[in-house]
Amino acid sequence: MIWCTRRGDAYALLEKTVRDHWGLVPLPSIARREGGKPYFPDHPDCHFSLSHTADLCACALSDTPVGIDIELVRPRKEGLPAYVFGEGELVWFREGGSRWEDFYTLWTLKEARVKCTGEGLFHRPPRDIAVPLLKPGTSAELNGFVFTALAGEGWRGAVCQRRIPRP
Repeated sequence: MIWCTRRGDAYALLEKTVRDHWGLVPLPSIARREGGKPYFPDHPDCHFSLSHTADLCACALSDTPVGIDIELVRPRKEGLPAYVFGEGELVWFREGGSRWEDFYTLWTLKEARVKCTGEGLFHRPPRDIAVPLLKPGTSAELNGFVFTALAGEGWRGAVCQRRIPRP
């Protein structure tokens, strides 16, 4: 994962990261799958994901499908957690003090998962998108995916990657 601090830099960040990591110059052409997930048609084993919010952007590269999300922490409508969280997630959120930082930790995990799979957020209710209950700086596996929760001053983020089966 690599971070930048200006939204307009997301594709410049992708270009630099792809060059440094895979040695691909220039940036390969990008297409979009049916659900909108971007990919490199000429490099099917090179997976990437981008996210941006306000003045932040993030990029993740992998040899398996990957999704990344980053969000600024800001208050939202009081009822939003009950709409987007499953029962266990809502209990976890409330027991932690109903902090918006925790809301965004779970939300970015959900977004990272649907970016990884390419299904997007519109194919099922957010509460049905299963993610582990993580604190920033921790990782866990769930349903064949590896999740990592990230955080910084005023933002939360997450990465989701398909788990690589061990031979």
